[in-house]
Amino acid sequence: MQSKRSQEPVLGENWKKSYTSLLPSVPMMNDKLTPEQQEVCFNKGTESPYSGEYWDCHDKGTYRCVNCGAELFKSETKFDSGTGWPSFWAPATDANVKEESDRSYGMTRTEVMCSKCGAHLGHLFDDGPNPTGMRYCINSLSLKLDREK
Repeated sequence: MQSKRSQEPVLGENWKKSYTSLLPSVPMMNDKLTPEQQEVCFNKGTESPYSGEYWDCHDKGTYRCVNCGAELFKSETKFDSGTGWPSFWAPATDANVKEESDRSYGMTRTEVMCSKCGAHLGHLFDDGPNPTGMRYCINSLSLKLDREK
C-alpha cells in the first residue's frame, strides 16, 4: 500500500517558477544576430569608429535594440560627436536604458545597456551638447533604425 504522502509533488506545482526566480538574470540573445552583433551586445565588444551603419546616418526614426526591439533613442536627439559612433544626448525613455559602472581597460566609464534584454549598447559621457550635456556613444551593431515613412 502506497502512502498518501508519496503521491504528493515534492516541490509543489510552482517549483519551476520559484526555482528560476532564484537564478541570476541572464540576457536572452536573439538567434538572428550576426556574430559581430553578438560580440558587441553580449561580449561587450566595440565596433571600430566610422565603420558602423549609423554613425553618419541622418534619417528620421526610432533606434531600437537589435536584440529585443526595445525603443532606445530617437533621431531628434542624435548629433555628430566627431567620434565615429552614433551619439545621442538622451534616450527615448529612461526606463529602456540601464547604466552601470564599467572599470575595464584601466578606466572608469558608464556602460549603457538595454534594460529589457541586457544587451551592451555603448558608453555614456558627460561631454555632450545641451540640453543634457550627455553623450550616449552607441555601437551601430547594437541598434536597428525604424525609419519614419
